[in-house]
Amino acid sequence: MGRANPEISIIPQNLTKESRKSEFDSSLSDMVFGFLDHEDGERLQESRFNSQESEEFLDEDEENENNDGVEEDKSFWSHQKQLLQDTLCRTSSLESRIRNVTKEALKDIQMSGTICGCGRPMVGGCRNCLMREVSGRLQNSGFNSAICRSKWRNSPDMPSGEHTFIDVMDNSNINNRGGVRVIIELNFRAEFEMARASEDYNGLVRQLPEVFAGKIERLNNVIKILCLGAKKCMKEKKIHMGPWRKHRYMQAKWLRTCERITPSMQNLSMGYGSGRLQKPKASMLTVDLLDMLPNMHRTAVAVL
Repeated sequence: MGRANPEISIIPQNLTKESRKSEFDSSLSDMVFGFLDHEDGERLQESRFNSQESEEFLDEDEENENNDGVEEDKSFWSHQKQLLQDTLCRTSSLESRIRNVTKEALKDIQMSGTICGCGRPMVGGCRNCLMREVSGRLQNSGFNSAICRSKWRNSPDMPSGEHTFIDVMDNSNINNRGGVRVIIELNFRAEFEMARASEDYNGLVRQLPEVFAGKIERLNNVIKILCLGAKKCMKEKKIHMGPWRKHRYMQAKWLRTCERITPSMQNLSMGYGSGRLQKPKASMLTVDLLDMLPNMHRTAVAVL
């Protein structure tokens, strides 16, 4: 009786290797893709965190920039106010004497109610007559005073214009060959006022004196400070700055070449009282004769 041979399942060797390789590749791919999925998830989570973090930092930076801008603005206006105060406080004895005579003349004219040749009060009325009166009184006090008229033509960056003011030339210092020139502006503060200005700029303007009497160098520094403030103000309010507010235009008012006119002493009411111009009185007989004989009228006036 023969032995029964056990059945042996013969698996082809090549098939076994391929299946093992397939199984290995499958497990490897699962592991790789699982790692990639995990890595992508971490990257996605990290990118989200970074994005959120960058947004937070961006908001922080913007807030810091805004804070820095506010601090810079405060520092700018504080510096300009201090600079203007220092400029105005430094004054020479010549400037002080001229300023005092000018203020005394204006006070006397206002109290006496002086009427100019135009028939209006000088203070708050006729600017030209007021300047002639003040300039004449400066002359009486020993100063070489005159009325100045500046005029400039139209240019691409500056409109034409003209301005009148008072000046004093002092040649007493032998060391200064050209002499010292003091500019007098009777309504100085109004020259820098703006309708829609910020409170910071208005604070600068309030520091200005109503009557300015100062050397050219001092006036030039004041103009620089105020024009820089006006530029900053317009930028903050996002308003276009007119060319008549710019530095060159303001300089042209006082610091360009001008015509210097010495007032005639005859045209000034130097009475230091009411200053009212009185009409010549005549009798009725004189009036009738003057109407009939115009030649005699001229002779009589000439004699009188």
